[in-house]
Amino acid sequence: MSEQRECPACDPLDTTVDRRAAVSRREFVKVTSGSALAAGLTAGLPATAARAGSQTKGASSENLVEQLYLSFTPEQHKKLCFDWDHQTKDRGLLRTFVAANWNITDHKKLHVGGPFFSKDQQEMIEAIFYGLYNPEWTDRIRQQLRDDAGGYGKSQTIAIFGKPGSDRFEFVMTGRHLTVRCDGNTTDHVAFGGPIFYGHASKGSPDAFNELPNHPGNVFWPQAVEANRLYQMLDGKQREQALVKFSPIETEVGFRSDAAKRDGLLISELSRDQKEHAQKVLALLLEPYRVADQEDARQCLKTQGGLDDCKISFYQEDDLGNDGVWDIWRIEGPSFVWHYRGAPHVHVWVNVADDPTLPANTNG
Repeated sequence: MSEQRECPACDPLDTTVDRRAAVSRREFVKVTSGSALAAGLTAGLPATAARAGSQTKGASSENLVEQLYLSFTPEQHKKLCFDWDHQTKDRGLLRTFVAANWNITDHKKLHVGGPFFSKDQQEMIEAIFYGLYNPEWTDRIRQQLRDDAGGYGKSQTIAIFGKPGSDRFEFVMTGRHLTVRCDGNTTDHVAFGGPIFYGHASKGSPDAFNELPNHPGNVFWPQAVEANRLYQMLDGKQREQALVKFSPIETEVGFRSDAAKRDGLLISELSRDQKEHAQKVLALLLEPYRVADQEDARQCLKTQGGLDDCKISFYQEDDLGNDGVWDIWRIEGPSFVWHYRGAPHVHVWVNVADDPTLPANTNG
């Protein structure tokens, strides 16, 4: 597939939505120094970001969000901080919105590596961000950001909802192929603080937008490889159930509690070894994120019946190279949607909760 494919979800959604009594570097280091660093796992990060990456209680991203919030000037507070229930005309309840390529605030003036923030604040934001991930994924996340956005800090933006340190707050960072959240489990019923998004258009292919069928250099492609190994384990009848001609629109990640409306093969009907491999796929999907978020996602899934109550589907549509390695696939349960779109490059939409009545707030 060499022609330039359209990817509406990649079109940027750009809209523009003050106490800079900045915490000194010494005070900041004091906040984050309560733990030893895991040797080697945080290599390449600034000292402050490395401390947050250790994932210990004393250096959690939540702690740093509160410190960042307290450092804001009136102008910063005005542009970056919103009420918990803040809504906009085009995005609805803003803190719950997710898209493939968007900025929650003005990326030209307010990007996290720019002069709107002090050096201390820039380091805090970077520490918060990398603290949301598994430290073993630091290099891969940096690679994705280099390929998709010219590197960390170039075009990512943040917003804070509610009051950090209280019983209801959320930090959101956005950009191309990026929506992540940090809420200290103050958002009811959801994992990851709400729906998230990740993706990668790898420069390992001559045309990063239109990746080669084997997706060279794409940091998230191994997830699809493992899912396709599960497909290869299926017998003929199982494949008939799992393989679907057309995929849903990638933004359709709202919950469908009626199993009959979900595509694919019910995981409870798999054999023991197939179920074990499905669990391996789930572990690989969760692996990029910090342990606390992995555990929250698993608990939400367990509340709604676990993987056994989910279906897995593979889609014939947009099979790059026509090689039978399915680029688009999905795991979906009553309140669990993990939609993987690997053509023309990787987009992944994640919506996990313990309540199937929660609405989705997405846009391509």
